Amino acid sequence: MIPITISRVNQFDAARLDVEMSAMLKEQLVKVFSLMKPGLLFQYEPELDAFLEFLIWRFSIWVDKPTPGNALMNLRYRDERAAPIAGKEVRTGLEGPGLSVSQKILYCISTVGGQYLLSRLQSFSAFRRWGDSEQRPLAHRAWGMVQHAEGLYRAVSFFNLLSFLYGGRYKTLVERILKARLVYGSPNMNRAVSFEYMNRQLVWNEFSEMLLLLLPLLNSSSVKKFLLPFSKDKSASSSGDEANCPICVSSPSIPFVALPCQHRYCYYCLRTRSAATSSYRCARCNEVVVAIQRHGSS
Repeated sequence: MIPITISRVNQFDAARLDVEMSAMLKEQLVKVFSLMKPGLLFQYEPELDAFLEFLIWRFSIWVDKPTPGNALMNLRYRDERAAPIAGKEVRTGLEGPGLSVSQKILYCISTVGGQYLLSRLQSFSAFRRWGDSEQRPLAHRAWGMVQHAEGLYRAVSFFNLLSFLYGGRYKTLVERILKARLVYGSPNMNRAVSFEYMNRQLVWNEFSEMLLLLLPLLNSSSVKKFLLPFSKDKSASSSGDEANCPICVSSPSIPFVALPCQHRYCYYCLRTRSAATSSYRCARCNEVVVAIQRHGSS
C-alpha cells in the first residue's frame, strides 16, 4: 500500500467544525421552542443532541458523503480493510471504497448511541445519588464500575491520541476499531486558509491599543472647547442666560468677568480654570482669557 500522510490539523479542524455545526443546529432548534414552556427542552437535552447527531450521520456518512467539517477540509472516510495495494489502479494512494454498511451502522451506534447512553447514565446516577455512601451496596458498586469504565476509556483515548499524533491515522477509538480512516477526497485540493478575519482582527487590535495610548493624553475640556465654534447650539448657548456661570451653570456668588470678552463667571470657577491652563479660553465665546476682573469694578 502506498504510504500517504494526512494533515493532522485538517482532521482536528474537521471534528471541530462538526461540533460547531451541531451547536448551530441546536441553537436554531431551541429558538423554535423558545415561546413554549420554559425548560421544556432542558430535560430532553440528551435526546436532542442525539437527534441532531443522527441527522448529520444520516445525510452524510450513511449516503457516502463527508460530514460538513470533512467536506470543508477535503476529507472522506475510507474502509482501510479494502484499501487497494499498489498497482496499476493506484496512483495517489487515496483510492479506496468508502465505509461498508456494517461500518456505517456501527459508527452510528458507537457515536450517537454511545454518547446518548453515557449522558443518560451519568444524569440518572447523579439524580439517584449512586455515589453516596448511604446508598445500597449494589448502587454504590454500580457507581464505582461506571467511574472505572469512564477512567479506562479516557486512558485508552489518551494513548490513541498519542498514536494519532505520531502516525496521523485514526483520530478516535471508534475509527481505529472500525478501520475507518480519513483521507483526502481530492488529491489536487489544497487546504484553503483565509487570513481576512485575522488581518481585520489585527487592525482592530492595533487601533484599540492606539486609542488606549492617546485618550489619557487628551484633555476633554480642550477638545470640547475646540469643537464649540462648530457646534449647532452655539447661538442658542450664547443667547441663553448669561447671568449664570457657564462652568457650574449657577448664579455667581462672587461674580468675576473674563477679559477681554467680559463674560461673567464664578470667581472660583474662573480662577481654577485659568490657573490650570495658561491659555484658557472662554466657555461662551472661545476667546483666550487674558485676565480676570471683579464684576462692576472699573
